[in-house]
Amino acid sequence: MNKKTVRDINVTNKTVLLRADFNVPMDKNTGRILDIGRIEATVSTINYLCENNAKVLLCSHLGRPYGMVEETLRLTPIAFELNKLMDKQVIYLKDCIGKEVENAIARFNPGEIILLENLRFHAEEEENDQNFARTLASYADIYVNDAFGAAHRAHASITGVPKYLPAVAGFLMENEITNLGRVLDSNAYPLASISGGAKISDKMAALKNIVAKVSILLIGGGMAASFLKALGFQTGRSYVEEQGVECAKILLEMAGDKIILPIDVIVSDLFEEGANHRISSVENVAQQEYIVDIGPETSKNFETKLKDCKLIVWNGPMGVYEWESFSQGTRQMVKFLSTLSDVITIVGGGSTADAVRDLQLNSKFTHVSTGGGASLEFLEGKELPGIKTLLEK
Repeated sequence: MNKKTVRDINVTNKTVLLRADFNVPMDKNTGRILDIGRIEATVSTINYLCENNAKVLLCSHLGRPYGMVEETLRLTPIAFELNKLMDKQVIYLKDCIGKEVENAIARFNPGEIILLENLRFHAEEEENDQNFARTLASYADIYVNDAFGAAHRAHASITGVPKYLPAVAGFLMENEITNLGRVLDSNAYPLASISGGAKISDKMAALKNIVAKVSILLIGGGMAASFLKALGFQTGRSYVEEQGVECAKILLEMAGDKIILPIDVIVSDLFEEGANHRISSVENVAQQEYIVDIGPETSKNFETKLKDCKLIVWNGPMGVYEWESFSQGTRQMVKFLSTLSDVITIVGGGSTADAVRDLQLNSKFTHVSTGGGASLEFLEGKELPGIKTLLEK
């Protein structure tokens, strides 16, 4: 990685504005955090700064309050989790700019931690307003970006603040760039890509960018229906986005026999949780049925194809993962990849990472990304705005 990190800059007795990504999934009814993975992933950077006597000023967004204060999107649960994870108190403020922040910073001591309120309570954050960015920057001496999940956003706290402060990467950001960079730069062939999820268009640019590098490209999830339909198979009432078939045809032409499609699928009579379902060969999907998961023979075939690969990158679930009945293909893929030794296994963010964490198998993977959209844009070969603004080594 050619960007500077917190190791490359003196933070002692400095106030550090640390942009974290605490945009974690929440239970809307209880306000309980469903997955603290993104919070845990930033702890190593926070600890490093505290150990080196920095004053740590944490900032993040949560959800989409569209520039208004929304009580259910306050960072109170984040503060609670941080206080459990850290061996010291985290001071939580009810705004991210203004007099309360200024007063707290005036009392700030080295090694202490302050968590600012949800940045998106101010519309200026998403507008990349330079006055808002300048105000945030005025509270600190150094800017550290550890929010890979938001690195593809040109927002005030991502690209605005670095105009006014020296900007470096945190350890989470460094880890993401290094590991996802392996897919684009690595010679650890044979390289396999596993793609799933509902929409092929979301992943089209990334797939086109890496298709020449891969030895095999396994297709599951809802996007498999686009490929099957492109080849003339009956896909019933399965969702196929408007451009899906054309996208599939382009990739089939580019990749040829590198693309491995399902040979059997799980189909249901209704697209809802708990619907009646059965295993079907791809040739025998009925007109009124929905494809909701890959089948057991497909899982076995995918595993056979992957056994000789040295680097595997996976983005997108194999079925409707959020519904228990249709999560088996995804769960089986997680379990299989977790058993591979001497293989670099990289999982994109979003629901794919959720599946790994749900099964508590994070440690069995080389890298589980904290960024869904950011990881896809990175694999497209784009220079993300939040990475571009960091200082070069």
